[in-house]
Amino acid sequence: MTYSRSLPRLVRKLEDALGPNIRAALDDPNVIEIMLNSDGNLYVERLGQSITHLGQVAAAAAEVAIGSIAHATGTAVDERRPIVSAELPNSGHRFEGLLPPIVAAPSFSIRKRASRLIPLEQYVVDGFMTSKHARLLTRAVAERLNILVSGGTGSGKTTLANALILEIATAAPDDRLIILEDTVEIRCGSHNVLPLRTSDDIDMSRLLKSTLRLRPDRIIVGEVRDAAALSLLKAWNTGHPGGIATVHANSARSALRRLEQLTAETSRQPMHDVIAEAVDLVVSIERTATGRRLGDPMRVVGYDGAAYRLEPYQEGERHVA
Repeated sequence: MTYSRSLPRLVRKLEDALGPNIRAALDDPNVIEIMLNSDGNLYVERLGQSITHLGQVAAAAAEVAIGSIAHATGTAVDERRPIVSAELPNSGHRFEGLLPPIVAAPSFSIRKRASRLIPLEQYVVDGFMTSKHARLLTRAVAERLNILVSGGTGSGKTTLANALILEIATAAPDDRLIILEDTVEIRCGSHNVLPLRTSDDIDMSRLLKSTLRLRPDRIIVGEVRDAAALSLLKAWNTGHPGGIATVHANSARSALRRLEQLTAETSRQPMHDVIAEAVDLVVSIERTATGRRLGDPMRVVGYDGAAYRLEPYQEGERHVA
Protein backbone atom coordinates (compact mmCIF):
# COMPACT_ATOMS: atom_id res chain seq x y z
CA MET A 1 0.00 0.00 0.00
CA THR A 2 1.40 3.41 -1.01
CA TYR A 3 0.70 6.28 1.35
CA SER A 4 0.98 9.99 0.79
CA ARG A 5 4.05 11.81 2.10
CA SER A 6 1.72 13.99 4.16
CA LEU A 7 0.46 10.92 6.04
CA PRO A 8 0.85 12.31 9.60
CA ARG A 9 -1.24 15.36 8.75
CA LEU A 10 -3.85 13.24 6.98
CA VAL A 11 -4.05 10.86 9.93
CA ARG A 12 -4.75 13.76 12.29
CA LYS A 13 -7.39 15.08 9.89
CA LEU A 14 -8.92 11.62 9.67
CA GLU A 15 -9.03 11.20 13.46
CA ASP A 16 -10.77 14.55 13.83
CA ALA A 17 -13.34 13.60 11.18
CA LEU A 18 -14.03 10.20 12.72
CA GLY A 19 -14.78 11.74 16.09
CA PRO A 20 -14.46 10.41 19.65
CA ASN A 21 -17.06 7.61 19.35
CA ILE A 22 -15.37 5.95 16.39
CA ARG A 23 -11.89 6.47 17.85
CA ALA A 24 -13.01 4.78 21.07
CA ALA A 25 -14.55 1.90 19.08
CA LEU A 26 -11.30 1.46 17.15
CA ASP A 27 -9.45 1.19 20.47
CA ASP A 28 -11.97 -1.31 21.92
CA PRO A 29 -10.58 -4.85 21.43
CA ASN A 30 -14.10 -6.32 21.49
CA VAL A 31 -15.37 -4.24 18.55
CA ILE A 32 -15.13 -6.08 15.23
CA GLU A 33 -17.13 -3.80 12.90
CA ILE A 34 -18.04 -0.11 12.75
CA MET A 35 -20.83 0.90 10.34
CA LEU A 36 -22.11 4.31 9.29
CA ASN A 37 -25.38 4.44 7.34
CA SER A 38 -26.35 7.22 4.95
CA ASP A 39 -28.84 8.61 7.50
CA GLY A 40 -25.93 9.40 9.82
CA ASN A 41 -26.62 6.60 12.30
CA LEU A 42 -23.50 4.86 13.56
CA TYR A 43 -23.48 1.22 14.69
CA VAL A 44 -20.90 -1.17 16.11
CA GLU A 45 -20.72 -4.91 16.40
CA ARG A 46 -18.84 -6.49 19.28
CA LEU A 47 -17.53 -10.03 19.42
CA GLY A 48 -20.33 -12.39 20.42
CA GLN A 49 -22.92 -9.60 20.65
CA SER A 50 -25.58 -8.10 18.41
CA ILE A 51 -25.18 -4.78 16.58
CA THR A 52 -25.76 -1.71 18.76
CA HIS A 53 -26.32 1.98 18.02
CA LEU A 54 -23.36 4.21 18.84
CA GLY A 55 -24.52 7.67 17.90
CA GLN A 56 -24.54 10.02 14.92
CA VAL A 57 -21.93 11.25 12.46
CA ALA A 58 -22.46 14.35 10.35
CA ALA A 59 -22.37 13.86 6.59
CA ALA A 60 -19.64 16.48 6.22
CA ALA A 61 -17.40 14.69 8.72
CA ALA A 62 -17.98 11.35 7.01
CA GLU A 63 -17.08 12.88 3.64
CA VAL A 64 -13.87 14.32 5.08
CA ALA A 65 -12.97 10.91 6.55
CA ILE A 66 -13.53 9.13 3.23
CA GLY A 67 -11.59 11.80 1.36
CA SER A 68 -8.69 11.64 3.81
CA ILE A 69 -8.39 7.86 3.48
CA ALA A 70 -8.55 8.10 -0.30
CA HIS A 71 -5.82 10.77 -0.28
CA ALA A 72 -3.62 8.85 2.14
CA THR A 73 -3.80 5.67 0.06
CA GLY A 74 -3.47 7.36 -3.32
CA THR A 75 -7.02 6.47 -4.34
CA ALA A 76 -9.15 8.71 -6.55
CA VAL A 77 -12.67 9.35 -5.27
CA ASP A 78 -15.38 11.49 -6.88
CA GLU A 79 -18.87 11.15 -8.37
CA ARG A 80 -17.58 8.87 -11.13
CA ARG A 81 -15.52 6.80 -8.67
CA PRO A 82 -17.60 6.90 -5.49
CA ILE A 83 -16.17 3.80 -3.79
CA VAL A 84 -13.04 3.67 -1.66
CA SER A 85 -11.73 0.22 -0.71
CA ALA A 86 -8.62 0.66 1.41
CA GLU A 87 -6.96 0.09 4.75
CA LEU A 88 -6.83 2.68 7.49
CA PRO A 89 -3.38 4.27 7.77
CA ASN A 90 -1.31 2.97 10.70
CA SER A 91 -3.87 0.36 11.87
CA GLY A 92 -4.55 -1.65 8.69
CA HIS A 93 -8.27 -1.97 9.45
CA ARG A 94 -10.30 -2.66 6.31
CA PHE A 95 -12.27 0.36 5.13
CA GLU A 96 -15.10 0.55 2.58
CA GLY A 97 -16.35 4.07 1.90
CA LEU A 98 -19.25 5.14 -0.32
CA LEU A 99 -20.17 8.56 -1.67
CA PRO A 100 -23.17 9.88 -3.63
CA PRO A 101 -24.65 9.12 -6.10
CA ILE A 102 -24.62 5.44 -5.08
CA VAL A 103 -25.73 6.41 -1.55
CA ALA A 104 -27.83 9.31 -0.31
CA ALA A 105 -25.01 10.57 1.92
CA PRO A 106 -21.43 9.47 2.76
CA SER A 107 -21.38 6.03 4.36
CA PHE A 108 -18.69 3.57 5.37
CA SER A 109 -17.84 0.36 7.17
CA ILE A 110 -14.66 -0.45 9.06
CA ARG A 111 -13.78 -4.11 9.59
CA LYS A 112 -11.21 -4.24 12.35
CA ARG A 113 -8.19 -6.46 12.32
CA ALA A 114 -7.99 -8.81 15.27
CA SER A 115 -6.30 -6.89 18.09
CA ARG A 116 -5.76 -9.95 20.23
CA LEU A 117 -5.64 -13.69 19.88
CA ILE A 118 -8.56 -15.45 21.54
CA PRO A 119 -7.64 -18.99 22.63
CA LEU A 120 -10.19 -21.78 22.37
CA GLU A 121 -10.47 -21.84 26.17
CA GLN A 122 -11.78 -18.27 26.12
CA TYR A 123 -14.36 -19.20 23.51
CA VAL A 124 -15.62 -21.82 25.98
CA VAL A 125 -15.76 -19.30 28.82
CA ASP A 126 -17.68 -16.88 26.58
CA GLY A 127 -20.20 -19.57 25.67
CA PHE A 128 -19.31 -19.51 21.96
CA MET A 129 -18.38 -23.20 21.97
CA THR A 130 -18.51 -26.14 24.35
CA SER A 131 -15.50 -27.66 26.05
CA LYS A 132 -16.04 -30.72 23.84
CA HIS A 133 -15.81 -28.54 20.73
CA ALA A 134 -12.54 -27.05 22.01
CA ARG A 135 -11.08 -30.53 22.62
CA LEU A 136 -12.14 -31.68 19.16
CA LEU A 137 -10.57 -28.67 17.45
CA THR A 138 -7.36 -29.06 19.43
CA ARG A 139 -7.13 -32.67 18.32
CA ALA A 140 -8.01 -31.83 14.72
CA VAL A 141 -5.10 -29.39 14.58
CA ALA A 142 -2.73 -31.92 16.17
CA GLU A 143 -3.81 -34.61 13.69
CA ARG A 144 -3.19 -32.25 10.77
CA LEU A 145 -6.73 -32.16 9.43
CA ASN A 146 -7.52 -29.64 6.72
CA ILE A 147 -10.09 -27.40 8.37
CA LEU A 148 -12.62 -25.20 6.57
CA VAL A 149 -14.17 -22.48 8.76
CA SER A 150 -17.52 -21.23 7.45
CA GLY A 151 -19.83 -18.43 8.50
CA GLY A 152 -21.66 -15.35 7.32
CA THR A 153 -20.29 -11.85 6.91
CA GLY A 154 -18.82 -10.54 10.16
CA SER A 155 -19.46 -13.84 11.93
CA GLY A 156 -15.92 -14.12 13.29
CA LYS A 157 -14.47 -16.64 10.83
CA THR A 158 -11.04 -15.02 10.82
CA THR A 159 -10.99 -14.67 14.61
CA LEU A 160 -11.72 -18.39 14.97
CA ALA A 161 -9.10 -19.20 12.33
CA ASN A 162 -6.63 -17.19 14.41
CA ALA A 163 -7.51 -19.34 17.42
CA LEU A 164 -6.84 -22.50 15.40
CA ILE A 165 -3.52 -21.10 14.19
CA LEU A 166 -2.65 -20.44 17.83
CA GLU A 167 -3.27 -24.16 18.44
CA ILE A 168 -0.83 -24.95 15.61
CA ALA A 169 1.83 -22.88 17.37
CA THR A 170 1.31 -25.06 20.46
CA ALA A 171 0.92 -28.47 18.81
CA ALA A 172 3.53 -28.05 16.06
CA PRO A 173 5.73 -25.05 16.90
CA ASP A 174 8.32 -25.92 14.25
CA ASP A 175 5.88 -26.24 11.34
CA ARG A 176 6.43 -23.75 8.52
CA LEU A 177 3.22 -21.82 7.84
CA ILE A 178 2.50 -20.00 4.60
CA ILE A 179 -0.41 -17.57 5.05
CA LEU A 180 -2.18 -16.11 2.02
CA GLU A 181 -4.58 -13.16 2.24
CA ASP A 182 -6.17 -10.40 0.21
CA THR A 183 -6.31 -8.14 3.26
CA VAL A 184 -4.06 -8.62 6.29
CA GLU A 185 -6.26 -10.08 9.05
CA ILE A 186 -4.58 -13.30 10.19
CA ARG A 187 -2.50 -13.16 13.35
CA CYS A 188 0.04 -15.92 13.87
CA GLY A 189 2.04 -16.86 16.94
CA SER A 190 4.32 -19.33 15.14
CA HIS A 191 7.96 -18.41 14.64
CA ASN A 192 8.36 -19.96 11.16
CA VAL A 193 5.73 -18.13 9.14
CA LEU A 194 5.70 -16.43 5.74
CA PRO A 195 2.71 -14.13 5.06
CA LEU A 196 1.84 -13.55 1.39
CA ARG A 197 -0.61 -10.99 0.12
CA THR A 198 -2.37 -10.48 -3.19
CA SER A 199 -1.95 -7.29 -5.19
CA ASP A 200 -3.54 -5.70 -8.23
CA ASP A 201 -1.24 -7.80 -10.41
CA ILE A 202 -0.83 -11.00 -8.36
CA ASP A 203 -4.01 -12.90 -7.48
CA MET A 204 -4.57 -15.72 -4.99
CA SER A 205 -4.12 -18.47 -7.59
CA ARG A 206 -0.68 -17.14 -8.47
CA LEU A 207 0.29 -16.94 -4.81
CA LEU A 208 -0.79 -20.54 -4.28
CA LYS A 209 1.42 -21.68 -7.15
CA SER A 210 4.38 -19.94 -5.51
CA THR A 211 3.45 -21.39 -2.13
CA LEU A 212 4.16 -24.94 -3.29
CA ARG A 213 7.75 -23.87 -4.02
CA LEU A 214 8.20 -22.29 -0.60
CA ARG A 215 8.34 -25.55 1.37
CA PRO A 216 5.13 -25.15 3.44
CA ASP A 217 4.13 -27.55 6.19
CA ARG A 218 0.69 -25.97 6.41
CA ILE A 219 -1.11 -23.70 3.94
CA ILE A 220 -3.53 -21.14 5.37
CA VAL A 221 -5.85 -18.95 3.28
CA GLY A 222 -7.61 -16.03 4.92
CA GLU A 223 -10.73 -16.37 2.77
CA VAL A 224 -11.50 -18.52 -0.26
CA ARG A 225 -13.59 -16.35 -2.55
CA ASP A 226 -12.75 -17.06 -6.19
CA ALA A 227 -11.36 -19.63 -8.62
CA ALA A 228 -8.27 -19.94 -6.42
CA ALA A 229 -10.33 -22.50 -4.47
CA LEU A 230 -9.24 -25.18 -6.93
CA SER A 231 -5.57 -24.33 -6.47
CA LEU A 232 -5.99 -24.54 -2.70
CA LEU A 233 -7.74 -27.92 -2.88
CA LYS A 234 -5.00 -29.31 -5.10
CA ALA A 235 -2.34 -27.99 -2.72
CA TRP A 236 -4.07 -29.59 0.27
CA ASN A 237 -4.30 -32.84 -1.70
CA THR A 238 -0.61 -32.97 -2.61
CA GLY A 239 1.12 -33.64 0.67
CA HIS A 240 0.28 -30.49 2.62
CA PRO A 241 -2.20 -31.51 5.34
CA GLY A 242 -3.12 -29.43 8.35
CA GLY A 243 -4.24 -26.32 6.50
CA ILE A 244 -6.93 -23.81 7.46
CA ALA A 245 -9.16 -21.66 5.26
CA THR A 246 -12.37 -19.68 5.68
CA VAL A 247 -15.32 -19.47 3.33
CA HIS A 248 -18.52 -17.45 3.29
CA ALA A 249 -21.34 -19.94 3.97
CA ASN A 250 -23.91 -20.59 6.68
CA SER A 251 -23.53 -24.35 7.21
CA ALA A 252 -21.08 -27.19 6.66
CA ARG A 253 -22.92 -28.51 3.62
CA SER A 254 -23.34 -25.06 2.07
CA ALA A 255 -19.61 -24.43 2.64
CA LEU A 256 -18.79 -27.43 0.46
CA ARG A 257 -21.31 -26.33 -2.15
CA ARG A 258 -19.68 -22.90 -2.10
CA LEU A 259 -16.36 -24.56 -2.96
CA GLU A 260 -18.12 -26.27 -5.87
CA GLN A 261 -19.29 -22.90 -7.18
CA LEU A 262 -15.83 -21.40 -6.86
CA THR A 263 -14.04 -24.29 -8.57
CA ALA A 264 -16.61 -24.14 -11.39
CA GLU A 265 -15.24 -20.69 -12.24
CA THR A 266 -12.09 -22.31 -13.59
CA SER A 267 -13.03 -25.93 -14.36
CA ARG A 268 -15.94 -27.48 -16.23
CA GLN A 269 -15.29 -30.80 -14.57
CA PRO A 270 -17.18 -31.33 -11.28
CA MET A 271 -14.81 -31.28 -8.31
CA HIS A 272 -16.92 -33.15 -5.76
CA ASP A 273 -14.34 -35.88 -5.17
CA VAL A 274 -11.46 -33.39 -5.01
CA ILE A 275 -13.33 -31.33 -2.41
CA ALA A 276 -14.27 -34.39 -0.35
CA GLU A 277 -10.68 -35.60 -0.38
CA ALA A 278 -9.08 -32.24 0.45
CA VAL A 279 -11.39 -30.98 3.21
CA ASP A 280 -11.32 -33.11 6.36
CA LEU A 281 -13.38 -30.99 8.75
CA VAL A 282 -15.90 -28.17 8.39
CA VAL A 283 -16.43 -25.85 11.34
CA SER A 284 -19.50 -23.61 11.00
CA ILE A 285 -20.37 -20.48 12.93
CA GLU A 286 -24.13 -20.31 13.35
CA ARG A 287 -26.37 -17.38 14.22
CA THR A 288 -28.81 -17.98 17.08
CA ALA A 289 -31.36 -15.83 18.91
CA THR A 290 -28.76 -15.10 21.59
CA GLY A 291 -25.75 -14.55 19.32
CA ARG A 292 -23.24 -16.61 17.40
CA ARG A 293 -22.38 -20.16 18.36
CA LEU A 294 -20.17 -22.87 16.95
CA GLY A 295 -22.04 -25.77 15.38
CA ASP A 296 -20.81 -29.33 15.75
CA PRO A 297 -17.60 -29.84 13.74
CA MET A 298 -18.47 -32.04 10.77
CA ARG A 299 -16.08 -34.58 9.27
CA VAL A 300 -16.21 -34.94 5.50
CA VAL A 301 -16.41 -38.68 4.89
CA GLY A 302 -16.71 -38.54 1.10
CA TYR A 303 -19.05 -37.92 -1.82
CA ASP A 304 -21.53 -40.62 -2.78
CA GLY A 305 -22.41 -39.33 -6.24
CA ALA A 306 -25.36 -37.27 -5.05
CA ALA A 307 -24.30 -35.51 -1.85
CA TYR A 308 -21.40 -35.04 0.54
CA ARG A 309 -21.31 -37.52 3.39
CA LEU A 310 -20.90 -35.60 6.63
CA GLU A 311 -20.64 -37.00 10.14
CA PRO A 312 -20.16 -35.26 13.50
CA TYR A 313 -16.50 -35.36 14.45
CA GLN A 314 -16.30 -37.51 17.56
CA GLU A 315 -13.94 -37.76 20.50
CA GLY A 316 -11.79 -40.87 20.30
CA GLU A 317 -12.05 -40.93 16.51
CA ARG A 318 -8.75 -41.35 14.73
CA HIS A 319 -8.12 -39.66 11.40
CA VAL A 320 -6.30 -41.67 8.77
CA ALA A 321 -4.56 -39.48 6.19
